[in-house]
Amino acid sequence: MRIQWLMRRVAVLGWLLPLSASAQVDTKDYRRADRKLPESPQRFAFELRMGPYRPRIDEEFKGKTPFADTFGSGQGFHLGAELDWQVVRIPYVGSLGPGFSWAYTSRSAKAKISGSQVESAEETKLTIMPMSLVGVLRVDVLTRELGVPLVPYGKAGLGLGLWSVSTEKGVVTRDGVQGRGRSWGTHLALGGMLHLDFLEPDTALAFDDEMGVNNTYLFFEWMWSDLGSSSMIEKRPQMRVGTSGWVLGLALEF
Repeated sequence: MRIQWLMRRVAVLGWLLPLSASAQVDTKDYRRADRKLPESPQRFAFELRMGPYRPRIDEEFKGKTPFADTFGSGQGFHLGAELDWQVVRIPYVGSLGPGFSWAYTSRSAKAKISGSQVESAEETKLTIMPMSLVGVLRVDVLTRELGVPLVPYGKAGLGLGLWSVSTEKGVVTRDGVQGRGRSWGTHLALGGMLHLDFLEPDTALAFDDEMGVNNTYLFFEWMWSDLGSSSMIEKRPQMRVGTSGWVLGLALEF
């Protein structure tokens, strides 16, 4: 019985192996074009973003550091997301289109008693929601034409930061002025994306076929957001809640 079972096993394997060999796809190059397989339409890119965030509030005060005095000299942290519409595909260059981003960051510390460095029992919290509307150019010709899994990109546009200062009682009010507002400015970024599909080509193709995700990237970006420095939109004093620094994240094109 054992010999008969073994012979049947060998016969089944002998029948399956030729089928498997004929159906196998060459994975030396992970690009779908070289496999002669169709690709789903690509119109958008979605990013999950995170990185340090320290607002430039103290830069507008000559010789004074109200932000550092209240919240310390350490770095904060922000989380955000971005959606880009890839309207135009430039042959042998990449995609071009508008993008919108939103992020959130907050800092909290014990409030200081007026005129001293003594901490009170009350906690002060600064909340900032930076946003931007930018033009995005992704140069993916190296990946699409040469199979090099690197995509440089650049972003430029307008930024807006909504901010508020609050305690457990709500938004702080001093001299009849509420501690909340908005700050406008310029938003610029340069970065590079590592195309992760080469790690698991077949899984990447299945992800596209089943979910419509064309490409998956890990990216690194240097961002400069000068929120509060521009009076082009509103002619009034604005708190400088922008920052500059690196951003890490995951991007999906679909």
